[in-house]
Amino acid sequence: MTDIRYANGKEYVKSLDTEQLREHFLIQQLFETDAVRYTLTMHDRMLVMGISPKSKDLKLPALEEITKADYLLERRELGIINIGGAGKVVVDGSEYLLENRECLYIGKGSKEIIFSTNDSAIPAEFYINCLPAHATYPTKKATLVDANQVSLGSKENCNERVIYQYIHEEGIESCQLVMGFTLLKPGSIWNTFPPHTHDRRMEVYFYFDLPADQLVMHFMGDPEETRHIVMRNKEAVISPEWSIHSGVGTSAYTFIWGMGGENKAFTDMDAADLSTFK
Repeated sequence: MTDIRYANGKEYVKSLDTEQLREHFLIQQLFETDAVRYTLTMHDRMLVMGISPKSKDLKLPALEEITKADYLLERRELGIINIGGAGKVVVDGSEYLLENRECLYIGKGSKEIIFSTNDSAIPAEFYINCLPAHATYPTKKATLVDANQVSLGSKENCNERVIYQYIHEEGIESCQLVMGFTLLKPGSIWNTFPPHTHDRRMEVYFYFDLPADQLVMHFMGDPEETRHIVMRNKEAVISPEWSIHSGVGTSAYTFIWGMGGENKAFTDMDAADLSTFK
C-alpha cells in the first residue's frame, strides 16, 4: 500500500489535534523483516524508506505508481545509512559493504539495486532518503572516519552533540540530498536546540538507538505556536520548510537527518528567537 503524505501549511497545522498531527507527519513501522517499506511526502517529494533483508535479498522497487518511471532512480538519487548489522548493497553489479552507521550515496541513473544481510542473526537495516535529481553524481560509500564531524552544544544546556555529515557540500556530492546523523554525548538529551527553520529545504528526522520503554518529544510547528509529537524507536517525522524541528529524549538516542530543497548549504538556517516561543 502506497503511503503518501500531502504538503501542509502552518495555518492548517494549527487546527490539527494529536492524532491528525501524527497522521500527517509521523512515519511508523519503517522496518519489516524481508520487506521494503516507504512513505512519500509531497514536501520536496522525498521518499523515506526502510529495507530490512534477513532471509532473502531485496531489490529496490521501481514504485511506478509514484515515479511513473521504469526504475526508481531514473530521475532520482538516494542516500542510505545502515542502522543494523553488516549488510551489502549491490549497485548495477558493484558491491558495497555497509557496517553499522556507514553511508552509501547512489546517483541518478542506477538501475538494479539489491540489498542483503551478512548475518541473519543480526540483520542489516537500511534507512533511505530518496529525492528527485536533475544531475548524475557517482555512487560513493563513506565510513565514520570519512564523515565531517562537527561538535555543537554544551553540558550546561544539555545539548552537547557531534554531527556526522556524510552527503553535503564538502562531502559526498549529490544533486540536492543532504544527509548524516547526530550523536548526543552522555548526559545530553536535547537535539537541534536552540531550534531553527529553513524555508529553502524540508527535512526528515529518524530516531533510533532508543530503548523500547523510552520516548522522544519531538517539537515542530511555528515558533509562536509549537506542537509536539511523541516518538518511539525507529520512527521518522516529516519537518516542513516553515517548521522548527527539535527534540528531547527520556534516554540516550541517535537520529538521522535528511534534507532536500533549493540548496545544500548546511548552515543556511534561520534561528528561532527563544523569547518568542509559545
